[in-house]
This record gives sequence, C-alpha cells and structure tokens, in this order.
Amino acid sequence: MSDSSDSLAPILQRVIRQDIQGLHAYAVQPSAGLVKLDTMENPHRLPEALQRELGERLGRVAINRYPAERGDDLKAALAAHAGMPEGCGLVLGNGSDELITLLSMACAKPGAVFMSPLPSFVMYGLSAQLQGVGFVGVPLTADFELDEPAMLAAIAQHKPALLYLSYPNNPTANLWDDAAIERCIDAMAQVQGLVVMDEAYQPFASRDSMDRLRRHPHVLVMRTMSKFGLAGVRIGYLIGRTALTDEIDKLRPPFNISVLNAEAGLFALEHVDEYARQAASIREQRQRLYAALQALPGVQPWPSEANMVLARFPDAAKTFAALKARGILIKNVSALHPLLANCLRLTVGTPDETGQLIAALAECL
Repeated sequence: MSDSSDSLAPILQRVIRQDIQGLHAYAVQPSAGLVKLDTMENPHRLPEALQRELGERLGRVAINRYPAERGDDLKAALAAHAGMPEGCGLVLGNGSDELITLLSMACAKPGAVFMSPLPSFVMYGLSAQLQGVGFVGVPLTADFELDEPAMLAAIAQHKPALLYLSYPNNPTANLWDDAAIERCIDAMAQVQGLVVMDEAYQPFASRDSMDRLRRHPHVLVMRTMSKFGLAGVRIGYLIGRTALTDEIDKLRPPFNISVLNAEAGLFALEHVDEYARQAASIREQRQRLYAALQALPGVQPWPSEANMVLARFPDAAKTFAALKARGILIKNVSALHPLLANCLRLTVGTPDETGQLIAALAECL
C-alpha cells in the first residue's frame, strides 16, 4: 500500500478545522510496571468476594440489548445518593467530560463567553474552543485562592453564559472561600448566567454545594463516579433545576451509558460502605503525604481536600524524572500555568504506595 499521507494532506486541509489541526490529542502516560500516582484514581480494588459478585452480576446483563430503563434506575440511585433537592433533575454523562461538552453545546450561542479561574480543569477552556465559544480564564492568587475582585470584574465585563468553579479545584486540590463563591454566584445571577460547581473530588472534601443548589436556581452541580472508585466505568452526572437539565438532556447521545456501566454503577451504590472505607483510607494517607512533604527541604505543599496533593519543588522536572527512575509515576503540572511553576501533583495511593512515594522523595531530595 502506498503512503497516503501526501494525498490526504489537501483533503485534511480542506475539511478539518484549522484549530483542530493545531491541537494535540489527550496524552496518557505509559504506566506499566510503575506505581501509578498521576491521574487521581482511587487506588483500591474491591475485595475478592465483591469482585466475584460483580462479575456474576455483569455476566447476567443482556448485552445484546440497547440500554433502556437500567439507566433510569441508575439516575434514581445517584439522585438518592447525592441528596438531590426537590424540583431538580439529573443528566448522565460518559464521565464529566461529556457533560462539559453537552453544556458547551447547549450554551454556544453567538458571542457567548465561558469563564473559569485558572489554573483549573483544562476541559473547560478546550470544550469552549471546540464549540467556537470565547473563554476567559481569571488567574488565581499566588496561594491558589479565588481573586474575588478580579472575578467580579471579569463577570461584570464579559457577562459569561457559564462559570465553572471546580470545588475542590484541580490541580490545586483546595476548596475556595465560600463567601467569595457566593458573591460570584450572585454576580452571575445579575448577568443571567449559569454556575457549574464541579465536584469531581467530593468524596474526599469536607464541604459540598448541595445547599447552593437548593438556594440558587442558576447553579448546577456536576459529579463523577470516577473518584468514587469507578474511573474505568466512566459515569458522570449533572444535577440542576429540571428546566435546565431537560434542555441539556436533549443533547445527550442515545444510550451514552452502557448496560454494563450502569450495572457497575448500581452495584457500587449498593456497597457505599466499602467505598466510604476506601475514601477514609485515602484521606488518612493524604494527611500522611502532606506531612511528609512539609518536612522535606525546599518543598512547599498546599493543603488538600481532594485525593491529590500539589507541591512546589526546587526542580520539578528533576524530581519527576528521579521518581520515575525509582518506579513511581506522578504528574508534572509545571507547564499548565505560570502559577504552577515547578509544581508536581501527587495522587494519594494505598498505604504501601504512599510509603514508597515518601521514601523515594526522601532519596531524591
């Protein structure tokens, strides 16, 4: 077969958007044989008895049929688990990423602007770009807190259709000041925009936004089962007033949650005690890791409300390479934003993995 890249070039140039050609696909670091602490996954497997029970249950699923009412069962179970307020609805997504895409599609009116503090989850800005929508990122303070005056000024100037607030934030892992968030929510009401509270890391945080959802009709709460312990299952969900969720649900692809994923999600919600035990272990190891980082010379960690810890190192690239050489994979976020210079993001692992990470850091530094 002859090389078709040359003959395809003019076709690609004509039919593929120029901004898409300039993008890079999402890169996943190879992790075979490494202690994987780079993507904020729950490190715990199910106990063997539950693994067998789940396997038998999935084996009985009618995979020859399209998903139907089992998705409705999952929506009802998630609504009960989250304590969904009266008058609200729930939209299922193939992870939070798909929900962000649906929100972007729904709100991509000509001249629309989306907004988020920065640094934060990269998909907010990318999804806006892919829908041809303007995006305004408002830098956090040097300590990764909301710059409230800058936020309020940007909201008044740009009148965003969507404001994303990651709570806790990724990659900084902190919960922002509640009073500042409330004033941003009030400012968004003045410009008739929506606020999306992205609570991907809610299982590890001390506060959530369900009360905000009850009090403010223009607030939505987005969560995922990935950090709960089902990253491989890809289930996200968005809760808001039914008038909002009904519109967003119109854009959801048919059968976007497979019968196997729905069944695995329902199984997990029937065993919340096991996942709560895992979350408690992660919170315990998070404090252990944070204390160890505090004791290292030249290292500045930030308090975390998620299943990761952000820390600034004397030389992030050197430390990243040294850890990888010792069989431990973390995330170098230094290039994501100027405020993250020399910062590494370390996912919280099992007690054994945390011990290995702490020992390796001591050797590196």
